[in-house]
Amino acid sequence: MTINIYTHTIGLRHDTGPGHPESPARLQTLLDLFDEMGLDTIVAREADLQWIARAHPMRYIDALQDAIPDRGTILLDNDTVLSPASFDAALYAAGAVCQAVEDMAAGKATRAFCAMRPPGHHAEPEEAMGFCLFNNIFVGALHAQTLGLKRVAIVDFDVHHGNGSDVMARLHDDIFYASTHQWPLFPNTGGPDDSVPGRVLNVQLAAGDGSDAFRAAYRDRVFPALHAFKPDLIMISAGFDAHRDDPLAQINLGEDDFEWVTGELCALADQYAGGKVVSVLEGGYDLPALKSCAAAHIRALSNYFK
Repeated sequence: MTINIYTHTIGLRHDTGPGHPESPARLQTLLDLFDEMGLDTIVAREADLQWIARAHPMRYIDALQDAIPDRGTILLDNDTVLSPASFDAALYAAGAVCQAVEDMAAGKATRAFCAMRPPGHHAEPEEAMGFCLFNNIFVGALHAQTLGLKRVAIVDFDVHHGNGSDVMARLHDDIFYASTHQWPLFPNTGGPDDSVPGRVLNVQLAAGDGSDAFRAAYRDRVFPALHAFKPDLIMISAGFDAHRDDPLAQINLGEDDFEWVTGELCALADQYAGGKVVSVLEGGYDLPALKSCAAAHIRALSNYFK
């Protein structure tokens, strides 16, 4: 298998409290998976604040850091929790994605999976929400552009619309964002008329749609848009919460659907981007499903390597 996996145990210290679905157990499940698969991992580095400031203004970064509690946890909203290690964990989560794109730009890697928490695709320029503090994948996309990977496509198959990535794609040139997501569902954005040709593509799926509708959305809508965009880099917001066992949504996918879509995106990357794919962990809250889907995703990233 030829794939770089970036992770850091600081993500285990981002404490979201008892019963929270975005728990440290998610990362531990993936660390256990990597051991079982015999995969080496790369210790992630923290992001420079100036890299994060391309996506989030410094006033937001400073306010988030100031809000970190000395002990215990606090709520930023009904879902988004801060604990003493949360800011550092978020720095490393964004840093892992920047490290991956740096290695790709330097020719040291072609496929990467960033297994970090907290996730990121709901974070808007000046608002943390939906478990997310920094928009990790968008920070990485903007970093990639500074390294010569100018045209970046972000494909988001998390079951929830990545409202933060959507907002940012409308603000930054040469970044294309495509999302398939259950509608209606949190955060209730990415509606039927909320796309911008060549910049943002939102494709809605209904509860219970399942594999056929999911694959048709990619064959008929997402893949043609990627062919038209011709990216230098494909990035994946890899949320596995569209799985049939996930407690937060009802699209009812299986592991084979995630393996299929990952493989097809890798084939597109081979055609336009020299094979370069960076995948970034987002959702997935049933631990056995997260483990099996991540394994399928990694197999596809590796097996389609050329």
